[in-house]
Amino acid sequence: MSVINILVVEDDPIIAEDIKEALTNVNYNVVGLAYNKIDALSFLKSLTPDIVLIDINLGDNLDGILIAETINSEYEIPFLYLTSYSNKEILDKVKHTLPMGYIVKPFEEADLFAAIEIAVSNFYKFNKTDSLQIELINKSIPNKLTMKEFDVLKDIYQGKTSNQIADDHFVSINTIKTHIKNIYEKLDVHSRSEAIVKTRKLLSY
Repeated sequence: MSVINILVVEDDPIIAEDIKEALTNVNYNVVGLAYNKIDALSFLKSLTPDIVLIDINLGDNLDGILIAETINSEYEIPFLYLTSYSNKEILDKVKHTLPMGYIVKPFEEADLFAAIEIAVSNFYKFNKTDSLQIELINKSIPNKLTMKEFDVLKDIYQGKTSNQIADDHFVSINTIKTHIKNIYEKLDVHSRSEAIVKTRKLLSY
């Protein structure tokens, strides 16, 4: 799969750096560290991460919930909650935001990695391809997608890894990487999540 881009929202700088180091060591790409709601919303405007890790408690309040609500309404990307509290009261307050999971601090690195992989995979599998039509996309972009690129875009939309796409199409991973590069250029995007968001926008025109 393409490298997963992650935004970390954590008000403790030491914990945030520890999370970043752990993620970077296993080849995730941490695109930003946000220590409060303002920073987080600023990053979301300028970046399109594949997933966001959100501390529910930022300072003395539950700003993590407000960030999650903004993600749901404006960005449609998956997120996981980081929390020191797993009591029913807190969980009841955040259920309506539909997180892809909860990670209780302190946590094992392996549990964090597994939660991220499952969250990203499950989230993008929920994106159905029935509504995708190459004609609707191509009429809105200057350089048209080929049918093969469109087929790869549908696989990306479903959350398949590059290796899975290569296996499904009986071609090399390098061929798929070339198709993905071409798709990104034609859609004027830089990541899988950006490609999905851009495709949704094109289909709604």
